[in-house]
Amino acid sequence: MTPHPAYRIEGQDRPSRWLVTCDHATNTVPDWLNGGDLGVAPEDMARHIAYDVGALGLARHLAARLDAPMIGSDFSRLVIDPNRGEDDPTLVMKLYDGTLIPANRQADTAEVEHRLARLYRPYHGALADLAGRRNDTVICSIHSFTPCLRGRSPRPWQVGILYSHRDERLAKPLIAALEAEGLCVGDNEPYSGHLDGDAIDRHALTPGRPNVLIELRNDLIAQEDGQIAWADRLAPVLNAVLHKSGL
Repeated sequence: MTPHPAYRIEGQDRPSRWLVTCDHATNTVPDWLNGGDLGVAPEDMARHIAYDVGALGLARHLAARLDAPMIGSDFSRLVIDPNRGEDDPTLVMKLYDGTLIPANRQADTAEVEHRLARLYRPYHGALADLAGRRNDTVICSIHSFTPCLRGRSPRPWQVGILYSHRDERLAKPLIAALEAEGLCVGDNEPYSGHLDGDAIDRHALTPGRPNVLIELRNDLIAQEDGQIAWADRLAPVLNAVLHKSGL
């Protein structure tokens, strides 16, 4: 059996300083895990709980416009979440936004280690290699968020810019630039932009690389026309903000 790939890379030889990443790119469950079935209904596997809807398409189109490489995971966040540290208690979720994940309920230390070895660590190893291809890499991480969690208030933002207090150099001017275009922008919304051990912490903050994490509301990028439109909108703003920053 061919091993399930942990990631996909496009434009590996593109010359830009930018590196576009997509941590929650697909809702794929590898065949070696419970026959490729987490016990979650198909309609739930199509929701934000399993992957970031529209994020991969946006990342691909944005990377092309930035002339930058793009890397995306190729496994569902419900299998193991590559945007969490290895010791994070939410690394393998048993319940997410009201949905039980049956195949994760009995996942012991050995099972988590198996998923780390086959998926999580290869993804981060490849991301580290891409980020290290030049000494001035700038990371742009693409995610999406659902317009409304079950039982919660609607989220009004079109786009959220997430960042750590340890590095606001690109995020703050990017927020200002997008607001100047008349967009409803979340400043570290719909959630905080930093978790110890997450992908930005690991590949940008710790080695000191400039970075920004962009969250698009997923109804705006669920279809390719929306992904293209947002890539066209974001690419020149990102380049302008980076140029003005002097980083």
